[in-house]
Amino acid sequence: MSEAAVKKAPSWEDLTEALHHCTRCALYQKATQVVCGEGSHTSPVIFVGEQPGDQEDLAGRPFVGPAGQVFDEVMASIGWPREEIYLTNAVKHFKFWLKGERRIHQTPAPEEVDCCRYWLRQEWRLLKPRLTIALGGTAVLALTGKKQTLGSLRGKILTLGKAAAPFIVTYHPSYILRQASEEGRQRAYQAMQQDLTIARNFLAAS
Repeated sequence: MSEAAVKKAPSWEDLTEALHHCTRCALYQKATQVVCGEGSHTSPVIFVGEQPGDQEDLAGRPFVGPAGQVFDEVMASIGWPREEIYLTNAVKHFKFWLKGERRIHQTPAPEEVDCCRYWLRQEWRLLKPRLTIALGGTAVLALTGKKQTLGSLRGKILTLGKAAAPFIVTYHPSYILRQASEEGRQRAYQAMQQDLTIARNFLAAS
């Protein structure tokens, strides 16, 4: 399935097939496999993360590693089942560098995010979500085309693009894991809870 065919007659099946043949940037060369989004195709919300991690790359599923476990915990704490959402990443292949035999995460470059924005747009067009949730800075870059500080965006409903589509920004769950102290982790965890509660309340009211 070519990209042109996806544009002309998009379906989830067509999109998945095309993604498995993606060569839009060089990241596919070292990654084990593409990691497509997953979840409910009737969900009113799309969550956008950064990229697959080591475990996601091996499993072929998004948010199944340590950050995914934190994500599931936060969602469960506010009573939001993962089965009700659609979850994807701004970049669909794992970018890493080798340290011995370990694969160490590397943040995608802006041009890599730009290459993968094509696929994110296809997902967005198919799902037609009422709300988009950006998990972290790379997701914000993918959605807005700009690098921005999360502190100035978090915790409020914003609008995206000419269509003024509602979106909200929160931390990526890996940010919680990176905090040096338990106090820092708790602050970040609670902030993410608050942001996602705002998101869920917005959906309930709209």
